[in-house]
Amino acid sequence: MQKLINVLALASFAVSGAVVGSGLYVYLNRASIIDGLKSQVVESVTGSLGGGAGLGADTLPLGSNDLSLPTPQVSAPVPAGGLGVSQF
Repeated sequence: MQKLINVLALASFAVSGAVVGSGLYVYLNRASIIDGLKSQVVESVTGSLGGGAGLGADTLPLGSNDLSLPTPQVSAPVPAGGLGVSQF
């Protein structure tokens, strides 16, 4: 029974040491970890834009008729009074 308790104590010490060691590693290297994550995010965002530094200028709308929507056809005349809201 004593041997089992000693094994559990050693395992607990090893787990505690691993948690403290990994926390210390992250604390000491936090600047390089943050810089690495920032660069990965920037690469993924610019990659999804489709053009990298050019930002996909060939796929952007020109602002002409390609942006306009077709005019809906009204089948029944709209009453002059509307919904009872006065018009100024």
